[in-house]
Amino acid sequence: MKSIMIALVAAASVAAAGLANAAGEAELAQKSGCMNCHALDTKKIGPAFKDIAAKFKGKADAADKLTASLVEGKGHTKVKSSEEDTKTLVKWVLSM
Repeated sequence: MKSIMIALVAAASVAAAGLANAAGEAELAQKSGCMNCHALDTKKIGPAFKDIAAKFKGKADAADKLTASLVEGKGHTKVKSSEEDTKTLVKWVLSM
């Protein structure tokens, strides 16, 4: 019984950490201006993040290609966030 409780607490901790991390990435997306044109699940000026994730699902080089196009401004307005923040945001979007 004790080991089941420990497992449940551990699972809840991992889930909470994942939600906290996602909230931080959503805040970073807002701060970086991504949310001006994109939304999580609805099209605005640009496609929804979930649609972007679906488009690139299963493509091993998706994160590198998207990061490069955002940083260089090819096919998308050049972003103002750092390359590190852009990589974080791309990974977040692709995980949807």
